[in-house]
Amino acid sequence: MESHGFDELDRQLLHALEVDARASFSRIASVLRVSDQTVARRFRRLCTEGQVRVVGVRDHVVHGQESWMLRLRCTPDSSDTIARALARRSDTAWIALTSGGTEIGCMTRARTRGEHEELLLGKLPRTPRIVEIRAYQLLHRFYGGPEGWLRKSDALAPDQAEALRPRYEADGSARITPDDEPLVAALERDGRATFAELQKATGRSESALRRRLDALQASGALFVDVQFDSERIGHTSAALLWITAAPSALATVGAALATHPEVAFASAAAGPCNVLAVVLNRDTEALYTYLSEKIGRLEGVQHVECTPVLRRVKQLTYEEGKGGRGLS
Repeated sequence: MESHGFDELDRQLLHALEVDARASFSRIASVLRVSDQTVARRFRRLCTEGQVRVVGVRDHVVHGQESWMLRLRCTPDSSDTIARALARRSDTAWIALTSGGTEIGCMTRARTRGEHEELLLGKLPRTPRIVEIRAYQLLHRFYGGPEGWLRKSDALAPDQAEALRPRYEADGSARITPDDEPLVAALERDGRATFAELQKATGRSESALRRRLDALQASGALFVDVQFDSERIGHTSAALLWITAAPSALATVGAALATHPEVAFASAAAGPCNVLAVVLNRDTEALYTYLSEKIGRLEGVQHVECTPVLRRVKQLTYEEGKGGRGLS
């Protein structure tokens, strides 16, 4: 990855945070061989100037919750308004305007089947200026979630990444319960919140919080993610790929996509196509090269449709007015 706004140390720090987003500045500094003050100063600048956020994220896969990708074709004058209305809903996660602004890509993560049906069968069909609705149920994640795109950058050497990798003592069976909600909500606001801040938000002791957070992270029920603007890394072209693969090649195509440096997310799907991917490239020429030289030569791929992302509207489930009911 070439830098476009972030220098080498910035990219190393971002990669380090992706390995362990709650690692102390002193621990990161020792691995990067710089001072604690340098790491702290760089982190503050990345947050204030680089649109970097460190946030706790619930992994819907671990909790067995359904996830869908919706593809909504709209009249050009309405797509932004509809996308923002969807962003106000607590059951939507990733939303982007695509295809020159005539389509919306929207991922939903409803906690119950009723929530999904209320949106897909109730709200959307009655929304004016939505011309077509396609729904894809995500069946199996090949890449994404706790596996962040930055780890493909090789900003850190393998031994550096290994030195930062957290070691959990819990057994990996924990799931988020109602008692965990204050803790999770605090981490959703700030994934690097101190234990003093978490104590204030939850009323629990530091030792209890450490044990519970360790258990949730060990199980993957909760992970702490690094959100950033990929254009600052020098990748100005983002696109959604709607891939049809031969059923016998579905697993091998997904496994191959997971290894591609361009792929930030990939999943098997049920719907008009059976593989979805989000790809990031330096520019449109690099996107062309990726499609022709990698996707085009991938055995088992029968058809590919590419929709460039014009603008990302929402990235996280709880962005934009948590608990809102957009499209009312």
